[in-house]
Amino acid sequence: MGSGAHNLISFDANVTEYTSYADIATIPGHYVLFWELNVNVSTRIPHLVFEDCCLTIEESLNRLSGELLGQVFINMERTIPEASKSPMKATEGNIVEENKKALQFIEEVTTNVDEVQKRVLAEILSRNANVEYLKRHDLNGHTDRETFKKVMPVITYEDIQPDINRIANGDKSPIFCSQPISEFLTSSGTSGGESKLMPTIPEEIGKRFQLRGLVMSVISQFVPDLEKGKGMYFWSIKSEAKTPGGLTAHPVLTSMCKSPYFNNNWFSPYANYTSPAETILCPDSYQNMYSQMLCGLYQCKEVLSVGSPFASSFIRAIRFLEKHWSLLCNDIRMGTLNTQITDQSVRESVMKILKPDPELADFIEAECSRDSWQGIIARLWPNTKYVAVVVTGNMSQYIPTLDYYSNGLPLVSTMYGSSECHFGINLNPFCKPSEVSYTLIPTMCYFEFAPIHRDNGVINSISKSKLLNEKEQNQLVDLVDVQIGQEYELVVTTYSGLYRYRVGDVLRVAGYKNNAPQFYFICRENVILSIDSDKTDEAELQNAVKNAVHNLIPFDATVTEYTSYADTTTIPGHYVLFWELNVNGSTQILPSVFEDCCLTIEESLNSVYRQERASDKSIGPLEIRIVEIGTFDKLMDYCVSVGASLDQYKTPRCVKFAPLVELLNSRVMSRHFSPTCPNWLPGNKQWNNMN
Repeated sequence: MGSGAHNLISFDANVTEYTSYADIATIPGHYVLFWELNVNVSTRIPHLVFEDCCLTIEESLNRLSGELLGQVFINMERTIPEASKSPMKATEGNIVEENKKALQFIEEVTTNVDEVQKRVLAEILSRNANVEYLKRHDLNGHTDRETFKKVMPVITYEDIQPDINRIANGDKSPIFCSQPISEFLTSSGTSGGESKLMPTIPEEIGKRFQLRGLVMSVISQFVPDLEKGKGMYFWSIKSEAKTPGGLTAHPVLTSMCKSPYFNNNWFSPYANYTSPAETILCPDSYQNMYSQMLCGLYQCKEVLSVGSPFASSFIRAIRFLEKHWSLLCNDIRMGTLNTQITDQSVRESVMKILKPDPELADFIEAECSRDSWQGIIARLWPNTKYVAVVVTGNMSQYIPTLDYYSNGLPLVSTMYGSSECHFGINLNPFCKPSEVSYTLIPTMCYFEFAPIHRDNGVINSISKSKLLNEKEQNQLVDLVDVQIGQEYELVVTTYSGLYRYRVGDVLRVAGYKNNAPQFYFICRENVILSIDSDKTDEAELQNAVKNAVHNLIPFDATVTEYTSYADTTTIPGHYVLFWELNVNGSTQILPSVFEDCCLTIEESLNSVYRQERASDKSIGPLEIRIVEIGTFDKLMDYCVSVGASLDQYKTPRCVKFAPLVELLNSRVMSRHFSPTCPNWLPGNKQWNNMN
């Protein structure tokens, strides 16, 4: 490797650390080197120099080695000269060529799906042959699919939680993965009320950005010259914690925002955003949103796309603009920054962009002062081609609001992923939201699928037991063996060391890209309520209601029936529970008692919900609506009248069908809200108890 690094001497740069692996997920396979650099001069190192490094290394190897792809990882947290952070001046020819390579890659891996999947599994298993978990199950170094399926169990998070706790508490032995775990990604799914901790490695984060690069190459087919403008995207980081063993635990989007590849078009010509990195990384939610919105408005003519990770967060940004446009206009008119923005790094980064522009301020003021905000996105950012937000799954409830604000701009859902791994991309990004399907990219991980069947619309998946029996294990099928129209639960084996892990997502096969299946995202199993990234299941809600009704005992009152729904007509959205009571006591139940019930329910919900209520402010106060006696009989009568079986009818614990919500609302006698935010602290409650 030393001879390859000699090419960097003239740039006063050296390789401080490196590692390598044999990537057999591509066809043909190739060597990959990861380099971390120390750059001491301001001259930017051209791509050609790194290509020369690749060739020099190849020339130094034996003649049997194949093509070498050098992937250079630069640690941006070190002291890097400003010039080396400056945007890469990519030529039009380079961009066209890179997009062509990316699209060709998609063609190749979606054509040779099964071969790629076999290689991915073999690579994961060979690399991790000596880890404790695989030894525990007697895989004995085998890398073939048949042995792997025979000896390795299909698992849930609870099955491996004791091992994950070992890593969190500082065990550095190779339990799941031969590479050291670099951080935990906290899942929006929970276990025991706390976020699940997904161990990850730097390579996994790199794969997520690789998928993002593929997405932009796909979109470039529909929007030419996208790299010539800017994207206005509203990102925010969430609270992170340190495990007792010293590893950072935070959501995947926070991890990506803090990555050196984010917001830096040294790596991608499309990473050109209106928001400076300092505004995105500001932990204060008001300063974060205000500064990003200000920069987005000031650069409105350059904006070609807008968005946010989720539909809900983008709508919150627009509602923020509704409340604060007058202050924003004043800053643009005067070229100043509101004194409420106190973060010095944010102030400095914004003031590098902001200059007095009275004409632009008048334009924004005129648009925002109009009676209707319909089409406000297209009016304020007139060159916008699309809105990039996730609108599948529970986010589909926000589509009408997005259509209203955007005047029908395309709503583009680009990628499908989770804390465990990123899985696939939307190859037809400008389709209707109801037609969004994701092509799983077979190099990302090894995919399996557990068939799902429904009885009267209720999902019946394979058993949730700790270890599946032989028959249930045999039900799992490979990526190339799924059937169009069939629903499956996704099971993955990842480079970070998850083996046959049940993700919990329900997918339906929509069609094919070459030989690669495309999937509709249907839902998360068992989730009944969700506003943002929170996920509340029926058992959790039932337990929360059970805790809350204790407040009614002194009044000799009980909840005879209840249901719920996620009300997204308010911003932020909030949970609503409809309660029908049986009151035997003579003492009137004061409103404050029902408010206590609201807060008790919130205190009983998982940490993701409580964080979004107390810290992120992305969920509003929980509401209980007391309905007239007999309301749930009428609910049953309606359901039976439209086809439900009277013998099999059970009160739904969540309602989404508009006529049912209207029926319940028509019989509301009183409404009560949680009086304050529930308690929440960063990190796992077990860690907090240790401190």
